[in-house]
Amino acid sequence: MDYLSVIKKPITEELNHFIDLFNTSLEHQDGLLSQVLMFIKQRSGKRMRPMLMLLIAKAFGCVSEVTQHAAIGLELLHTASLVHDDVVDESGERRGQASVNAFYDNKVAVLVGDYILSTALLHVSYTSSDRIVSGLAELGRTLSDGEILQLENISNQTISEEAYYEVIKRKTAALFEACTEIGALSVGASKDDVEQARLFGLHLGMAFQIRDDIFDYYESNDIGKPTGNDMAEGKLTLPVIHAVLSADNGAMKDLALKVRKGEVTPEEVAQLVAFTKENGGIEYAEAKMREFKNKAIGFIEEKIQDADIKQALNAYLDYVIERKL
Repeated sequence: MDYLSVIKKPITEELNHFIDLFNTSLEHQDGLLSQVLMFIKQRSGKRMRPMLMLLIAKAFGCVSEVTQHAAIGLELLHTASLVHDDVVDESGERRGQASVNAFYDNKVAVLVGDYILSTALLHVSYTSSDRIVSGLAELGRTLSDGEILQLENISNQTISEEAYYEVIKRKTAALFEACTEIGALSVGASKDDVEQARLFGLHLGMAFQIRDDIFDYYESNDIGKPTGNDMAEGKLTLPVIHAVLSADNGAMKDLALKVRKGEVTPEEVAQLVAFTKENGGIEYAEAKMREFKNKAIGFIEEKIQDADIKQALNAYLDYVIERKL
């Protein structure tokens, strides 16, 4: 099934307008800045988050310039955070393509990230909505908070599923949560509808990140990171957390703690990956992912009336679960 075509169908015109606005927002006349912004535009993703905001807005009203500028602001904020994250993580790739810091350098990446963040704030101001401005500002704080919490957890020698959920809630799910909440806000949806939309985005985002973390246990050049890359960076994700906590294997738990300390070797990472697969870590994570998906389905069935938008949101959920990268 071509999920993306189904997702885009109800918002084709609105999405085209968004893309035009987004590209215009990243235009500049000066040499180096113009080059880097063009580099970023050429590596833009599938627009999953703007599409989600447009779908939710259209489900509860008519997409307006308020919606569009809010979507631009959120996508630019997300883009800036990715540019900065790659510097922090010393990452040379982003989804299989060279990162800004790898193609240019860290100084350029940080400064361009700051420029994009300021452009995001400019577009959010165009909404003239205090609730949307504060929502996007809070999102920026939450994303930074999530990154810092993840760094803090790397030095934490207690392995906890709850801590994992808290990190992905702030780092990833918060973006989807903001998309759906602000999308509903932008068209004047009721307080209850805004809250239900927010929860839908939260559940969708949790499922999205768990799927992303499962990828780390399989080799794929398209994903842009080798198997076990998260562990190599000191991160323990849901599959290995469950395997270590549920299996009575002191050696593997000690190995997981070495991951946290940053003392693990590639061979030891391979051992942990194999152990995780053999002890149900992948199946457990997939089950949790589907639990979040089922919570999201409840919102679609109860709150979405338009048949095309309902189909698009269901396709969105299916895409999140079934995607290969």
